[in-house]
Amino acid sequence: MDISTPCIKCQVHSKYIEEQSEPSKNRYVFAYIITIKNLSKTTVQLMSRRWLITDSNGKQLTIEGDGVVGQQPVIEANDEYTYTSGTVIETPVGVMQGHYVMTDNKGIDFITEVDPFRLAIPNILN
Repeated sequence: MDISTPCIKCQVHSKYIEEQSEPSKNRYVFAYIITIKNLSKTTVQLMSRRWLITDSNGKQLTIEGDGVVGQQPVIEANDEYTYTSGTVIETPVGVMQGHYVMTDNKGIDFITEVDPFRLAIPNILN
């Protein structure tokens, strides 16, 4: 499995979902929107994902599974795929990172890393 993926770029935006959160019960809900851009000249398919979610107490949760939001999207050359999902942590601040296993049109698997991104309620960090 190749780990080099300079032609796949991931952009992430996270958002605190106040109406679903219950701070008094240490329940903080976050949505994240990820855009996967295929900058290569070949079609790729997202096969699986692995996330490591860490809250500010150091509690970690690993999530693994096929595809994303019930799909294994095919992303054409010079195209992109955007999806929204969510997670719950026990603190107002956390971090999430992980990777996707992708397959190119020759059936070769490779990993696309997703850099760490912050989960934080508004105005808690400067």
